[in-house]
Amino acid sequence: MSKTPKKYLVTGGAGYVGSVVAQHLLEAGHTVTVLDDLSTGFREGVPAGADFIEGRIQDAAKWLDPSYDGVLHFAAYSQVGESVADPEKYWVNNVGGSTALLAAMRDAGVRTLVFSSTAATYGEPVSSPITEADPTAPTSPYGATKLAVDHMITGEAAAHGLAAVSLRYFNVAGAYGDCGERHSPESHLIPLVLQVALGQRESISVYGDDYPTPDGTCVRDYIHVADLAEAHLLALDAAAPGEHLICNLGNGNGFSVREVIETVREVTGHPVPETAAPRRPGDPAVLVASAATARERLGWRPSRADLAGIVSDAWTFARREEPTAP
Repeated sequence: MSKTPKKYLVTGGAGYVGSVVAQHLLEAGHTVTVLDDLSTGFREGVPAGADFIEGRIQDAAKWLDPSYDGVLHFAAYSQVGESVADPEKYWVNNVGGSTALLAAMRDAGVRTLVFSSTAATYGEPVSSPITEADPTAPTSPYGATKLAVDHMITGEAAAHGLAAVSLRYFNVAGAYGDCGERHSPESHLIPLVLQVALGQRESISVYGDDYPTPDGTCVRDYIHVADLAEAHLLALDAAAPGEHLICNLGNGNGFSVREVIETVREVTGHPVPETAAPRRPGDPAVLVASAATARERLGWRPSRADLAGIVSDAWTFARREEPTAP
């Protein structure tokens, strides 16, 4: 990461990943402004030392000016199930908001962008591990909106010289200091299992146990949120005018649902009852990333790939959020 202090706008910086990236930027000596409407983010998630604007990305032109060196864009709705039930909400916010943000950047002369994309752009994988050359065929409006924004960024880079990097996450987990997962409702496996350990829910549902995997449950690629944040800082340096670089971010290894549950039992020392449930439509058996492009182009090397370490950090944060936790 460049040692020259710079000024960045972090949209959605009151959310999980955005807040951790904002914290890393501050620790690297940069000036950070967080723009978030708090519809899904939390004011307490904004790192100390960051300026905060409560507002919508659709109105970014009010605050974006030539003093900014770049934008890191996390502001989006991200619940797959909700996007199926209410697709227009996702198109209006994720695509409409990103369109307004790109226009504001163009008008202000801010020419560097790192975009929070997703593995959901690939849909059902045709091979494993998934590479950036694999077909994109999202199976939800959420994934489709993220892919649409990727296409918009490609056009912006070609037509107007934007220096852009899209980072397609797989399963983000863990915590970093005071920054961790606060989704409401929660839909991610590790925090859901930790809620069982905390006594906040009776059991964890296992959706399908007859997949063609070693223990019959789905396998996913988990990446520590701090490793993810470091990739964003590297992406700022790698961004080149007129180029839209797309990189998958994952560890290249998968852990099954049952492995996650067992790891939570070991880390927390609490029983975690399971409830068998039918498969969910559209759940692939295995989702694992190839991060070769991120290694080659960004110089990114994740250093926190141990599942027990990821769960332990998430557990520490969950207990901090729950004063009465056992």
